[in-house]
Amino acid sequence: MAKKEGSGIQQQAGLIRYFDTENDKALKISPKVVIGIAIGVSIGVLLLHIFYPM
Repeated sequence: MAKKEGSGIQQQAGLIRYFDTENDKALKISPKVVIGIAIGVSIGVLLLHIFYPM
């Protein structure tokens, strides 16, 4: 007997859960790094705006 992965309505609507599997080869970035990059880019944009106004 086949293992049921979800309800029939979800499968018919195309709502399939893909988070059940985790790829070990995927790039993993910590949330702190993402926040640091966002802050760095924001500061860079502000500095460019100050030194090279349009």
